[in-house]
Amino acid sequence: QVHLVESGGGLVQAGGSLRLSCTAPGRTYTMGWFRQAPGREREFVAAIRSTGGTTHYTDSVKGRFTISRDNANNMMFLQMNNLGPEDTAMYYCAAGQGIILSSLRRTSAYAYWGQGTQVTVSS
Repeated sequence: QVHLVESGGGLVQAGGSLRLSCTAPGRTYTMGWFRQAPGREREFVAAIRSTGGTTHYTDSVKGRFTISRDNANNMMFLQMNNLGPEDTAMYYCAAGQGIILSSLRRTSAYAYWGQGTQVTVSS
């Protein structure tokens, strides 16, 4: 049974930073971060392949967020800088295997999900 646990969320002022962490099920999984704001659908934020050598981002976070993983310790991270109120959401980590590039941004491509960690950015 794969169990993902996120941590690191909180309340931060606009322009601030947070670092989210997620336990990873193993180095063979593609890992992703998604977020969901109230009244909105869950949306893709970033993903990282099993080796950590390939990363993908949604356009709105490019240059501000960095996804990384530590396979030796089965952890994944999302460093978020220059946060704005539009980044306020529940953030979820996800894991999956055999995810093709065209499916990487789809929630349905990921078999396992964490419970989420809340990120709130005040203006």
